[in-house]
Amino acid sequence: MTFQRARNEEQREIRRRAILDTATAMLDEMPMAEVSLNELSRRVGLAKSNVLRYFESREAVLLELLDAFLERWLAELADELAAGVEAQAAPDVRADQLARILSRSLAERVVLCDLLGGQGGVLEHNVSTDVIKQHKRASLARLETMAGLVRRHLPEIGDGAQLFCLMSLVSAGALSTYVPPPPSLVAACADEPALAVFQMDLCDALQYSFTAGLLGVLPRR
Repeated sequence: MTFQRARNEEQREIRRRAILDTATAMLDEMPMAEVSLNELSRRVGLAKSNVLRYFESREAVLLELLDAFLERWLAELADELAAGVEAQAAPDVRADQLARILSRSLAERVVLCDLLGGQGGVLEHNVSTDVIKQHKRASLARLETMAGLVRRHLPEIGDGAQLFCLMSLVSAGALSTYVPPPPSLVAACADEPALAVFQMDLCDALQYSFTAGLLGVLPRR
């Protein structure tokens, strides 16, 4: 794709969208860590300096995508929870159902978990204060949306919903870095079965974490 010089806001928005769409396609092919500004520029058909006119860094591109992926996921999660959580069930049953749906939904979204895993240590570096403020405002809005979904199906959680949601997203990012295990770990576990405890299934690990978190904040009977 080759662009002519952008002369109006509509043309600039087309370029921004092309950069984001190209980065999205790259994330389907490779881990976040391998997405480089040079390759992004080459694929989108712009000089690196031109890409930097629209996004101040590679990290700024990925932060915007993280927000877009979160927004899309939360819209889908709302339907998944509505279909899978029994409104008349006891609180601990609903907590278990919510944890199971939440863990499965996140584990299926590899790119989202990859971006969440790199958010604090990578993506929030090499960006300006203005970009961070914009990103955190968007993140806060997504967090409030997620907390509202949790409270809708588990109102007993009360004010603990937002903290639970924040820790859930952090856990999804952290645990996803262990999956899939590297070949060296697979080989080590084959030689010494006792080491298999370090081979985690992401969905199972998330469900354990989410269930413990939800049951821990529910009021005691």
